[in-house]
Amino acid sequence: MLLEIIRGLRELAFPSICIHCHTLVPDSSHFCTTCSTALLADPHSTCPRCASNVGAFMDLSKGCPRCRDEKYQFERVFRLGEYEGTLRDVVLSMKQPTGAMLAECLGLLWAQHAEARFREVRADVVIPIPLHWSRYWKRRYNQSQALSEAIADRLKVAHCPRWLRRVLATPEQTSLSGTERRQNLRGAFRAARGADLKGKTVLLIDDVLTTGTTLNEASRALREAGAARVIVAILAHR
Repeated sequence: MLLEIIRGLRELAFPSICIHCHTLVPDSSHFCTTCSTALLADPHSTCPRCASNVGAFMDLSKGCPRCRDEKYQFERVFRLGEYEGTLRDVVLSMKQPTGAMLAECLGLLWAQHAEARFREVRADVVIPIPLHWSRYWKRRYNQSQALSEAIADRLKVAHCPRWLRRVLATPEQTSLSGTERRQNLRGAFRAARGADLKGKTVLLIDDVLTTGTTLNEASRALREAGAARVIVAILAHR
């Protein structure tokens, strides 16, 4: 892996430092204790359908008030944490052209921390949300693919980033309403020809969930290609 090569060269020349805050760490860890604790801390109860924060005693049999009326193509969602603080800062840094190593390090931390939860999915294949080729060309890498590669490697499950394609170069979602997001992304994803998805359980990986529209449309494409189940894992819920 690129990470292992870079890490080896770095350790020959420099003492170990946290990849996020750049403070010294006592071993070869990628994150210092302060950063790793902040990244892994999620004190909230969450909705299993959309990963939103919920009250501890809320009836979630049909989802939470935010998602109860939504029809999702994925079965459920789980997250690392809420989109705030250190996790938000790291996600934003990952989206930069220089963020590839940070994304891979965070993927390793996430995979180790939530390994039991990932294994409960019993996934046949791990797939990241893809970027359109034009955005990939500008950024030079896909942060969701860096995350999914680390998770698939930890689980020893097939990693197939080429099985899902983003065929439409859609505008940024951040300024759009929920209805506009759905219209914007309709038909944006397509399973690749030859993708062996029939009857399989897919673990679909992305960095941030806001309304769930991107993940829903990607899941729709996977289901239409034969996937039996799609379970979503996200770094952060916004």
